[in-house]
Amino acid sequence: QVTLRASAELDARQVNQYTLILRAACPGENEVEERLFIQVTAGQVLHCDIPFASAEGDVVQVLADVAPQTPLYAPWRQQKPGCGGVGQGFPSPLSLQFRLRNHNTPLTLTRRGLVLAPDNGFDPSKDTQTFRLEIEVMDRHGHNCSGAVRVEVLPSRRPRVTFPEPHRAVMVTEGIGPWEVVTQVHARGDNVRYAILAPVAPALFTINEVTGEIRSTRRLELIRAHLVIRAYNALRPNDYATTTVNVTVQGTGHRAPRCVPAIFVSQVPETVSPGSTLVTLRCTDSTSTDGCLHYALEGPPSSHSRFCMEGPQLKVNTTLDYDSEAVAALGFQFTATIVVTVGGQPLQSTRVPVLVTVTPVNEFRPVCPNGATFTVPETAAFGSVVGRVAGTDRDYPPDSLEYSLEGESGPAQPFSIDRSTGEIRVVGPLDSQQQKSYRLVVRLTDTHNDLDPRKRQSRLCDVSVRLQAVPDQVPVCTPEVQELRIVAGSPGSYQPVTRLVCHSSPDSAVLTYAIVGGNEDGHFRLEGNALVYLANDGAEPLTFVLLVEVWCGSGARRRSTVVALVVHVTPWSTTVPPSTTTQRTTLQKEPLVVTRTEAVWHPPAWFVAVLTISGALLLATLACVTRNLLCRWA
Repeated sequence: QVTLRASAELDARQVNQYTLILRAACPGENEVEERLFIQVTAGQVLHCDIPFASAEGDVVQVLADVAPQTPLYAPWRQQKPGCGGVGQGFPSPLSLQFRLRNHNTPLTLTRRGLVLAPDNGFDPSKDTQTFRLEIEVMDRHGHNCSGAVRVEVLPSRRPRVTFPEPHRAVMVTEGIGPWEVVTQVHARGDNVRYAILAPVAPALFTINEVTGEIRSTRRLELIRAHLVIRAYNALRPNDYATTTVNVTVQGTGHRAPRCVPAIFVSQVPETVSPGSTLVTLRCTDSTSTDGCLHYALEGPPSSHSRFCMEGPQLKVNTTLDYDSEAVAALGFQFTATIVVTVGGQPLQSTRVPVLVTVTPVNEFRPVCPNGATFTVPETAAFGSVVGRVAGTDRDYPPDSLEYSLEGESGPAQPFSIDRSTGEIRVVGPLDSQQQKSYRLVVRLTDTHNDLDPRKRQSRLCDVSVRLQAVPDQVPVCTPEVQELRIVAGSPGSYQPVTRLVCHSSPDSAVLTYAIVGGNEDGHFRLEGNALVYLANDGAEPLTFVLLVEVWCGSGARRRSTVVALVVHVTPWSTTVPPSTTTQRTTLQKEPLVVTRTEAVWHPPAWFVAVLTISGALLLATLACVTRNLLCRWA
């Protein structure tokens, strides 16, 4: 009997057959040896892997500050191929069912077998916490196995939010003005934010959620206030601490002065002159002794230096220039505080906040660029950029300009200008022989430089555009001489012969084609650059020498060339006599003299050579035809 060892594990994916050698012998007989083959196939048994299936279960350690509903463990992720599951591997979690046996835990188990952190997260204030989950796994065939996992929640390594002082008592004097700092709380921790818990709707105080500064919202009288402040981690609201602040407002023998206005907010133009009075405070104290009041100005250096106090009057100390980056960095606003005290006693003082906003004034006219001269080739295409007019303006924002051309675009002014960038572009034909340069008048108009959009300044600038002459070239055709052979179609039909390939410089020039010689009988015509033959009922082969003129431009700028075409036309049908006797026929050709008078065109020397060669070829062709006829007759 062959049995499987208890500690053995079979994996058909790794080894699917074992060969055992068995030897047996009876007393007095020879030993017999045989082989036993054992095949391993995938079975239908589901079992869970160690350590999940062990008595102690698997162990997972997490920190207490882990986010809510974070996946902590998955039984099917712990399986290794060949070590568990159905057959040769653990089946897909979609085909398994997971059930939690014990429910005395805040952890949750999803349908896919994921163990999730509690919905509200773990309590970071507790020490190490342990949760045990017993999980049963079942496949679709009804096979099941079970295991356990122990989740150990370790204390967070992050610093917790704490208050160094759980209680604080603050005493201030009555008459403290609105938005004055009463006290400031500070808590240790990461991403700390502050909030007032009690009273729920504070009417006298507010707290800065970032800095923890507690300020008054109005002038304080004799009161006692109890504030409960919470500090918390903005990223983890469960991490928080609280402290109490008791605010006591004490009375004084002399109350602080009362001033009108209590807050001064104003807008002034940047051109306000130094020494101008912005506001005159009307302040009184309980003794009505105005002569004992002292006025001082406090604030950041960028604002303090621009104002001064002369008694109860707030005056401008220096120019408030709007057109500077330093003022723009401040948002064009200056803040300060006027401190009014009685007899110089700080406890009997009133603070008047000041906010002055500087408004822009369009002070400067735009400035034209130096040497605004541009050069453009006369062959520039439509929309080509000629140049950019770079005007300047000292008002803020700098160089905020609009551009326009005086006069409309047309033949006399074939240019346009971009309204925002000042780029000049070509919008019409250019001809340096008709006009070598253009004088453009560009208007620069500033924008957004004054509080009143109607107050704008402009300046006219002269811009010169010179045309660069581009020499015209004679059209070039390839090839210049062609010898063509065609078979004529039926009488009255049009037979394509060839298409001329010519180009000129510039490439945008339009070419014109015309037959100027060799077409006296009207057998050919041109359709653009295509040559077409009009077939007739002639029965004999014909040879034509055509001269085609190709030109561009007109008048004095006309440039032309001539293409020579030798066309051999074979009739569309030939009648063959039934007998083998051929009559000797001598084809006689009458010389054709073409006389043409051209007023402006003078053929170059190469054309004379081409014409000579063409005549020689024609004579040679006639001689060959005559010789062939004589030979056939003989």
